[in-house]
Amino acid sequence: MNPTANVLSITETGRARDIFRRQKEAVLNNPPLSLEERRDNLRKLEAVLVKHQDAIAEAISKDFGNRSIHETKILELFPAIDGLRYTRRHLKKWMKPGKRHVALWFKGARNRVIPQPKGVVGVIAPWNYPLFLVISPLTSALAAGNRCMIKMAANAQGLCHLLHDILAPVFPEDLLAVLPGVAARDFTPLPFDHLVFTGSPDSGRTVMKTAGDNLTPVTLELGGKSPTLIDEDFDIQTAAERILHVKYMNAGQTCVAPDYLLLPAHKVDDFVAAAGPIVRQRYPRLDTPDYTSIIDDRSYQRLTGVIEDARAKGATVVNLLEGSAAAADLRKIPPTILRDVTDEMEVMQHEIFGPLLPIKPYRTLDEALAHINSHERPLALYLFSNDRQVRETVLSRTMSGGVSINDCAMHVAQHDMPFGGIGNSGMGQYHGYEGFAEFSKLRPVFQQAARPLGASFLYPPYGKAFATMYKILIKMRWV
Repeated sequence: MNPTANVLSITETGRARDIFRRQKEAVLNNPPLSLEERRDNLRKLEAVLVKHQDAIAEAISKDFGNRSIHETKILELFPAIDGLRYTRRHLKKWMKPGKRHVALWFKGARNRVIPQPKGVVGVIAPWNYPLFLVISPLTSALAAGNRCMIKMAANAQGLCHLLHDILAPVFPEDLLAVLPGVAARDFTPLPFDHLVFTGSPDSGRTVMKTAGDNLTPVTLELGGKSPTLIDEDFDIQTAAERILHVKYMNAGQTCVAPDYLLLPAHKVDDFVAAAGPIVRQRYPRLDTPDYTSIIDDRSYQRLTGVIEDARAKGATVVNLLEGSAAAADLRKIPPTILRDVTDEMEVMQHEIFGPLLPIKPYRTLDEALAHINSHERPLALYLFSNDRQVRETVLSRTMSGGVSINDCAMHVAQHDMPFGGIGNSGMGQYHGYEGFAEFSKLRPVFQQAARPLGASFLYPPYGKAFATMYKILIKMRWV
């Protein structure tokens, strides 16, 4: 055992508990943050991201070994900054108490719903989009008036230390704290008022069980095998251009990446033929800085093993970057298509999280839908079709966290739509108003009238007056 590491663990454990205690005390001893205070927090967070955007992109690239700077800017920095601006712009409307209908026999009374902060929110973020998956839930939590603690993945500690260093001078720890080095076992058991976790379904189950000890509500974003269905009528070239863009950005290490492709059997050759030139134009060589590395050696070995498992079981492996082979020193695997896959192969049993795209041909739409519905509900579903009836059929007969039609992952970039999974792919949602509501207690408040109508008839002792009033209530039409 490394004594220094053990001391560090004890120190971080104590620090996490201390910060939680101070945030909880701040919740109890201070009035809820006002609209202007919340807007100011969002504005300060935006200013930090804008000022340090180059350093953030470099830190993420270093954590990966190589992560495209341009992908970081367009996939993480821009949506995070734009989401902060959107939230700040709409926050006044979201914070207004909502009026609710009062039952007729409570005439003169008032009903309203007041959104109030839950308290201290914990955010556990993964390594694949380490900035956006911190800032996006943080935006919603701060907008709702909460205080927040951030735990980041072990593979994102370069960024974690940077965020700690640039946020600490701007935000007091009793409002916002990023905790480098803290372990999940020391963070998750804290009695948060809400806990957000992004990661695998297996880890999500563990987080939910631990949070359950404190009856802490959770938001889980868990991924899964997101299917991509191409209809007979959709142009293969266009579909390939859009699918391959999202599939191979971040080298496929995206929770909403197209995980496998359902394609009419007679169009498989056309798709594969279209895919090669598209990939070679975008990634002329394997060592281009525009193509991201696999996060670590363990993940690299897992993915090369998945390829060999598929090959051994009869799949045809199509390297879309001809002349390049997987490079362990770069931790890069060429964009790859797998044909002739079967459900017995590892690639069809678990979320891929890498640059491999299996193709599963289908002959009828019913066959494709049956395959989708025989598996866990995914975080995303993608459909390419110009036929309105086909689109409605797929939407009505499947279930997923979100849907993009005629493109992939674009629903995640919409600030005014909720993002979240269902079942094995997660629970709860954030982004936009739904994120504000997720981290708020929508508190119902009933205010009785000065002279409530008929209230005395509800008091005991019960007799004829009560019986008469009850008959009237039962016969009344409430709508």
